[in-house]
Formats: sequence, structure tokens, C-alpha cells
Amino acid sequence: MWVDTRKGDFLHVPQGGLHAFRNDSDAPADMLLLLTPGAPREEYFEQVSQLAHASEEERAAFFDKHDSYFVE
Repeated sequence: MWVDTRKGDFLHVPQGGLHAFRNDSDAPADMLLLLTPGAPREEYFEQVSQLAHASEEERAAFFDKHDSYFVE
């Protein structure tokens, strides 16, 4: 199930819940994420931008390390 949100909305994803996010507009978007406990996930968001120039093997290792799995 997809949930569309608007500015000011709040969305709770329980631990282990499948989720994703994207911006379908042509305008920039900001979002605030609150992760608890935050420490294990902090490194993911600090390093994910470095994947732009990573190989497929490096990407796979990164996502595996951070328990991130893609589903269709």
C-alpha cells in the first residue's frame, strides 16, 4: 500500500516495516526523519550519497551492511 503525503504530514513506520520514499514533483523537497534508536541508522544516511559513484558490488555490500533490501 502506498501512502501519499503532503507538507506537514506525519507517517509512522513500525520497526521492520517495508517503506520507501520519493519526490514525484519537479520541485525540491525536504523531509525530517526521526529514527529510534537512531545511532545504527545514522551511518546509512551519512554515507548513502557516496553510492553515486560506487560499483554494483559496492552498492550491494553497503545495502546489505545496513539491512536495506529492495522489493518490487
